[in-house]
Amino acid sequence: MVSVCGEIDLYTAPVLRGELADAVVSGGKTVVDLGEVEFCDSTGLGVLLAALKQARGNNGDLELAAPRPAVRRILQITGLDEVFTIHESVDTFVATATGVAT
Repeated sequence: MVSVCGEIDLYTAPVLRGELADAVVSGGKTVVDLGEVEFCDSTGLGVLLAALKQARGNNGDLELAAPRPAVRRILQITGLDEVFTIHESVDTFVATATGVAT
């Protein structure tokens, strides 16, 4: 799991790009916890999409968890809510992954 906080924008995207590249390199499922992200611009969306593509290229996947309303709205406007699997919370992801209801 990769936890992100603050803003994902032109200035912070390179750091996130590196973290996600490291996380998805081995395949498997990577979850990005967006619960503390206040803002995400087009650069940030591009980083998330590139990481998704890289994850799938490594026979894995990248999913998003707990986006705040502003970030969720950006995902909806861009149609990326149809591209990414989005979990309401980290707990929801854990329950789905383990098959245990919370």
